[in-house]
Amino acid sequence: MLERATVCALDVSFFTFRAYHALPPLNTSAGLPTNAIHGVANMLEKLWRLHKPSHAAAAFDLPGPTFRNEIYPAYKANREPAPVELKRQFALCREICTALGLSQFGSSRFEADDIIGTLTFRARAAGLPVTIVSRDKDLTQLLSQADTYWDAVADVRYAYGDIEERFGVIPERMADFLALTGDAVDNIPGVPGVGRKTAQRLLKHFDTLDGVFENIDAVAKLKFRGASFVADSLREHRETAFLSRRLTAIACDMPLPVSRIGDLRRQAPDLATLDTFCEAQGFGRMLREQARRIHSRHVG
Repeated sequence: MLERATVCALDVSFFTFRAYHALPPLNTSAGLPTNAIHGVANMLEKLWRLHKPSHAAAAFDLPGPTFRNEIYPAYKANREPAPVELKRQFALCREICTALGLSQFGSSRFEADDIIGTLTFRARAAGLPVTIVSRDKDLTQLLSQADTYWDAVADVRYAYGDIEERFGVIPERMADFLALTGDAVDNIPGVPGVGRKTAQRLLKHFDTLDGVFENIDAVAKLKFRGASFVADSLREHRETAFLSRRLTAIACDMPLPVSRIGDLRRQAPDLATLDTFCEAQGFGRMLREQARRIHSRHVG
């Protein structure tokens, strides 16, 4: 349990999506699916129980293109549209977060990662450590020595110093690492022929993506198989590598409708609002019991 003031930044879009696909079917009396909503409520109850953060905010992705699509129209173009049942649960999860006393944010131009990045940097400026709750390795690039990354699915926590052991690069180099390897999930191209191990070797020797290209002639002389091919590929795909870094780097200065970190102080759940909401949506006893457990974690 965290005893001093701390900010929890939650990647709730990820947990909504995962719960929808991972949990067994749950439905209202009218047959509408609710498994994602229950999954998010369970995650929040676990967060309150284990951490009791003084400040917290939920970040959501909204439908439609973002500024990254302006840079690279093929960004995430390989993804299938979300099912209607999932879209409905995304909207309801936002309502649930608000009713549970949790600030929540979404943007038509920025992604949940950028919301978390901006909140992290604002918290840091206010002198508060941050716990990032997600399973997206992209977000590890935000960590400082005072912060924590919590993979709530595996229930594993990483400090700043654990990231290099887990992923092979320090947090400040994660965007460079992904720019070299690419990311098939987000349709980020990267550099052909550069996989995880090769990217780790390059960044170990040259520190940054810029350092790699400033020393491109030295790449072929490195002692790993295929070094000459990698050097040629880097030369040929230089623009792609730097484009990929623009896509993998998290924006930390997006506009957010919050003037100070104090506005994110966690509020007690509004049980009357939750009861009205559950009644209107046809949710049963289980979700109401989850809400009351979250309420008890707050007041306790």
